[in-house]
Amino acid sequence: MKIIVTGVKGQLGYDVVKELESRHYTELLGIDINDLDITDQKAVNEFMDIHKPNVIIHCAAYTAVDKAEDNKDLCMNVNVVGTKFLVEAAKIYDAKFVYISTDYVFDGTKESSYCVTDSPNPKSVYGESKYLGELETLKCRKYFIVRISWVFGKNGNNFVKTILRLAKEKKSLAVVSDQFGSPTYTYDLSRLLVDMIETEKYGIYHATNEGECNWYDFTKEIFNLAEIRIPLKSITTEQYPTKAKRPMNSVMCKDKLDANGFKRLPHWKDALKRYLKEIEVL
Repeated sequence: MKIIVTGVKGQLGYDVVKELESRHYTELLGIDINDLDITDQKAVNEFMDIHKPNVIIHCAAYTAVDKAEDNKDLCMNVNVVGTKFLVEAAKIYDAKFVYISTDYVFDGTKESSYCVTDSPNPKSVYGESKYLGELETLKCRKYFIVRISWVFGKNGNNFVKTILRLAKEKKSLAVVSDQFGSPTYTYDLSRLLVDMIETEKYGIYHATNEGECNWYDFTKEIFNLAEIRIPLKSITTEQYPTKAKRPMNSVMCKDKLDANGFKRLPHWKDALKRYLKEIEVL
């Protein structure tokens, strides 16, 4: 099975390649923007014609949520046009296509967890771009759309690393407590994604670590595990305005994983502890 993973320098792409290597996949190619500009159709076609993949795991994306509000064209070009060109290539080679999506496709107003059957209603440029990328992916015969949220991994920046850094720089921290979701550890997620491509159980999935929390609770657990002793204050979204609108509720239902025999990811607290060990904080 010939597998191409885009975004190999990012958090998820890095772990997906490591997981594939651990399972002894030998015809494996991890690529990033230096290897292929996915927004260049000619370059994509020529690259895929050389490698003729059986599977494309598309982890590359424009993910600067706030910057996207001022850089809509760039965000759309990467997340929509780039996805479109990769999907077209997947169709030519009848390849399985894995598209990594996001909780931002939802507006965050639902009072219970979001199901895969709920209608997307993105409220940010980033969210809109990822939803349009989903629509491109639906044109592929063999597709997996996997929505994730609150991602943290070894290879790249994330909320956990930011909190650890700020805790060293500041005498106290204030963190939003009225946005709810589920953290996603890329090590755990990568194992699920590889499990998926070994099947033909195509469709849309939600995949985060189990459990839910708000950003304040998430920070409290980081403080607890890392033994950080500075004061931590709870604030509202209104007190911490951002350019892009965040979903207030991005908890997602994982019943589809159960229905198709996939193992759910461990609880986020367990994942966080393992992650802090991985980055040598514990």
